[in-house]
Amino acid sequence: MRKRQTIQCSLILDAINRIGGHSTADEIYDNLKDDYPSLGRATVYRNLNKLAEEGQIRRVCVPGGADCFEKMCSRHYHVKCMECGEIHDVDMGYMEGLEDRIRNLDGYEILSHDIVFSGICPKCRKKNHSSFD
Repeated sequence: MRKRQTIQCSLILDAINRIGGHSTADEIYDNLKDDYPSLGRATVYRNLNKLAEEGQIRRVCVPGGADCFEKMCSRHYHVKCMECGEIHDVDMGYMEGLEDRIRNLDGYEILSHDIVFSGICPKCRKKNHSSFD
């Protein structure tokens, strides 16, 4: 049975849809705080966790950065720009069963995986290239 959705969850889902892409909890909070000053940062964090656990949004764990949240819940991979930090989806099929192919010497039971590639986005490449002209 699905739990009743609170007003706070609805506001957060609306913000994620409005912002699009991959938003951090702070970006979502900043997007909402002016229109809803009684909405606290802790409430946003708590509800993002709840929405992710319920499968209504997806949490993307970003090495060396803040977790991001997105509306596309299907399993897929991401790339992070090493210059500006933006996160984008990668056009690559999810590798089912990859966990089964990992040789695990430490006794872990591997249940799932996320992959975040590192690179330089087109905007940063263009900016860096034009600074050398």
